[in-house]
Amino acid sequence: MRRDFAEAVRAAVADEAVLRAALAEADIAPLLMVLVQLTGDTALLDEVAPFIQGPWSFLESVPEPLKARLRDRLVQVLQDYAAAGRDEPARPDEAVLQRMMGAGVGQPVPGEYIPLLLEEMRFTTEDSRAVRWRRQPTARALAALPVVIIGAGLTGLCTAIRLQEMGIPFTILEKNAELGGTWLENSYPGCAVDTPNHFFSFSFNPNDKWSRHFSRRDEILAYLRDMAAQYGLEKHIRFGVEVERASFDARAQGWTLALRGGEEVRCRVLVSAVGQLNRPAVPPIAGLEDFAGPVFHTARWDHAVPLAGKRVGMVGTGASAMQAAPSIAGEVAQLTVFQRTPHWAVNNPNYHKAVKPGNIWALEHIPYFSQWLRFQLFWASSDGFHHTLSPDPEWGQPALSLNEANHKMREMLVAHMRQELEGDEALLAKVTPGYPPYGKRMLRDNHWYRMLKRENVTLETQAIARVEPGGVLMQDGTRHALDVLVLATGFQASRMLWPMEIVGADGASIRDLWGEDDPRAYMGMTVPGFPNLFITYGPNTNLAHGGSIIFHTECQVRYICQALREMVEHDLASLEVRRAVHDAYNVRVDAACQRMVWAHPGVTSWYKNKHNRVTVTSPWRLLDYWRMTKEFEPAEFVATQGAEA
Repeated sequence: MRRDFAEAVRAAVADEAVLRAALAEADIAPLLMVLVQLTGDTALLDEVAPFIQGPWSFLESVPEPLKARLRDRLVQVLQDYAAAGRDEPARPDEAVLQRMMGAGVGQPVPGEYIPLLLEEMRFTTEDSRAVRWRRQPTARALAALPVVIIGAGLTGLCTAIRLQEMGIPFTILEKNAELGGTWLENSYPGCAVDTPNHFFSFSFNPNDKWSRHFSRRDEILAYLRDMAAQYGLEKHIRFGVEVERASFDARAQGWTLALRGGEEVRCRVLVSAVGQLNRPAVPPIAGLEDFAGPVFHTARWDHAVPLAGKRVGMVGTGASAMQAAPSIAGEVAQLTVFQRTPHWAVNNPNYHKAVKPGNIWALEHIPYFSQWLRFQLFWASSDGFHHTLSPDPEWGQPALSLNEANHKMREMLVAHMRQELEGDEALLAKVTPGYPPYGKRMLRDNHWYRMLKRENVTLETQAIARVEPGGVLMQDGTRHALDVLVLATGFQASRMLWPMEIVGADGASIRDLWGEDDPRAYMGMTVPGFPNLFITYGPNTNLAHGGSIIFHTECQVRYICQALREMVEHDLASLEVRRAVHDAYNVRVDAACQRMVWAHPGVTSWYKNKHNRVTVTSPWRLLDYWRMTKEFEPAEFVATQGAEA
């Protein structure tokens, strides 16, 4: 809970030496925004703005004398507020806010983003993403809407918190023995978030004490556990419970869930929060079962297997490999990386940095600093370059890039690789993708390229013929002797909701509708023929141009809660999206995806199914999806009366 404004100001100025020491380390752009918001004076804004070239903290070059003036002024303003007991200032009008935002990120911020950004920043104690009753329901009406949430990861916990706020009864069924979802299951060395942490946290539960700009797995898991404890969620979670089948009972207008072991659970509404990245993909490599040593997937890392002094093979060069391989390269005797296709990886100087103590202090004590840093990172990680991910039909190098801006990004990435590889052009050729930047997930360079220069690391780009008991045989006859084999081969993302069997109102399975790899849903959340089923992180909701899964989760959960409000307030037994609405939306999704880089003919990725249809990724800007999901539209659904019957 955020402290009262006056209390926060008094705490900030209680010890001037501490305040000044923190300001000396705190990021300058958020400090500038705080000063303007407290004073309404834009003079320093105009002086400092030319030295901020982008939204990341390392993209500012403000002269030290100017920084000193800004800090001195802020100290004086805070002291004046505290001495006079002044009330919190009125929020600047939109024109001033737009100037502030543009200055803070070194580029124009279109006015259409202002409402979204204000909601994301939460300057007031009001939580505008919480769904409130238009008329208070009876206890009987609430009891008639029991909800089951499958999964206690990010989205499951968020859904539970919002339902608890509304008083809607719910139970979370979690297959694991603990909460955390993918952040529990993935514990490989180097596992970390690739979205800046001060944005990768819920708007209603910000964390101002992240130790790193891009935190490691244990810290994120601790954040989720703390949040569950704070909201008292564990008493609603049944651990070690796996749903095998869910079927809709048209007569009862509810769902019956068959659990592993034979138990049945019934509910009115079913929310899937199982995500996309939870079932490891194991490639069909000949002889894999013959390997004599330990074999495990990065998502099922075997910490009982010692790696020191061992010959380790890692299959795959995606996100998990790029984090895990550099983390173990220093302890193994030999690391052989088997690359099918290379990936683009961008350098971010903050990726390996700890958050300075002064920044942590400012986040906790200086009014508005946390909100302005969140804005800065939101903008750095969202829609700023979305327009560069569509091909220019007049562009002369369509195999390499999409347009001029995309080509500049390519040149920047290649220049970074060449520098890290110390000019090794042969190795550079092996690791340079043959598709445009962002055709696949853009990775963070976890010292991957400099790892490839180590004497004990080999990058193998030939195809694997088969696995043998003592190693791997390549198609060109090369053999790599190995003691341990690690599969960094991703997840079965297109097989959404698998292996659960989900049976709708007409007795058809969702697998009959989707097949093995062609999932579709209205706004990624709801499917005709499956009343009262809501999916989080569903088809075409993964973010590939930036953003945060947490942002999309909050959008989806608000929409789902509005749907449940509609059911309670209008005594509805069920809601089912109209087929025409669903189908028209998916026509738009497919058309939009075809205009994006992920549909590029040179790209094969987990974003697409075997028919080359993009099933995983959202083509929309964050702003677009926020608008789509902001208000539930009852007319888009078929409703059945009688929830309390």
